[in-house]
Amino acid sequence: MKVVSGGETAALHGLSLERQELLCSLIAVAVKLGLVVVAGISLARLTSAYQERMERQGELAAVLELEQTKLLKARERFDQMFMLEGEQRLIREQSQWIAPNRLRVVWNNPEQARPSP
Repeated sequence: MKVVSGGETAALHGLSLERQELLCSLIAVAVKLGLVVVAGISLARLTSAYQERMERQGELAAVLELEQTKLLKARERFDQMFMLEGEQRLIREQSQWIAPNRLRVVWNNPEQARPSP
């Protein structure tokens, strides 16, 4: 057994405290670096999610604009039908309509009319 004097004990104790402080400092740095890495990864994920949502929003805005244009045209057409002479305008547009007291004649190809054996 080695006998340690009081001065040596203080030196060993001081060295031990320095090692403990160094170890604690290294642990703190490692934890802080870990938090910085986690924050960086989270920020990268949030950025990509934000870009995807902005692209989707752009697509939806374009579709909405197209549908609003269609709705505006349909409203204008509907309003024109109830204006003066709207009925006559509709009849002119719908040339395939049959006038009252008239019959529609449909011509068929005779070969298509025969049933196949």
